[in-house]
Amino acid sequence: MKVSVIGCGTMGNGIAHVFAQNGHEVNLIDLSRENLDRAMATVEKNLGRLVKKEKISEDDAKAALGRLNPTTELKAAADSELVIEAVFESFEVKKEIFTQLDEICDPETILASNTSSISLTKIAGVTNRADQVIGMHFMNPVPMMKLVEVICGQATSESTLERITQVAKDLGKVPVTVQDYPGFISNRVLMPMINEAVYCLMEGVAEEEAIDTVMKLGMAHPMGPLQLADFIGLDICLDIMEVLYDGFGDSKYRPCPLLRRMVDAGYLGRKSGRGFYDYS
Repeated sequence: MKVSVIGCGTMGNGIAHVFAQNGHEVNLIDLSRENLDRAMATVEKNLGRLVKKEKISEDDAKAALGRLNPTTELKAAADSELVIEAVFESFEVKKEIFTQLDEICDPETILASNTSSISLTKIAGVTNRADQVIGMHFMNPVPMMKLVEVICGQATSESTLERITQVAKDLGKVPVTVQDYPGFISNRVLMPMINEAVYCLMEGVAEEEAIDTVMKLGMAHPMGPLQLADFIGLDICLDIMEVLYDGFGDSKYRPCPLLRRMVDAGYLGRKSGRGFYDYS
């Protein structure tokens, strides 16, 4: 199957990697050639790690890289059977991309989004193929994490759901069907936990290490909520909490003022060198 992935950031290059490793020809599309070069280097590095761990051969790694076509041309997606959008969480940006893809791609092409919180029904509404628009919410890091939330918009057809469910299984993933409500399942459950941990910190209940230790040792979480927030990005956590708060209008989803203040200060976690912990 020929696949196109729009956006070559952390999620985009991981999705492209997984498809290419499983035998699919993949267009990796981004506006920036510099970003594409960085993404290809990341994929090559991650494939190299799999070779060192003897999970794949060197020939397999080279073949996977050979199936990747990095390009700045959105028109490259025209003949793809599946297009997966993996840009940042902005409806306006996604709206522009899906509007263009709807015009460019074959009428039978399935358009998917890796969105972690934005309504699939709303995204599908900008196209003339709402029945063929679906969510494929991969988990980070994509090559390692098994879960894919398969999100159905209001008009997503049963045949589209069946097709994408099988695609996810063929990639070695575990697809879980989810309906289109704010935050889906993963972030509707995860983000309020992270937000509450930030409230605990703001209110002086305990220090960062103590909060994370309780959740790791007491609840068997592999990573504490504040450490996880730094890994995800505090700006992304705030965006998702705002989607939940706006979508449900329930005060339990109100973003913690400390979370908002840290984002305003540019303390975004690992990617900025500082969040709840210092990474400099």
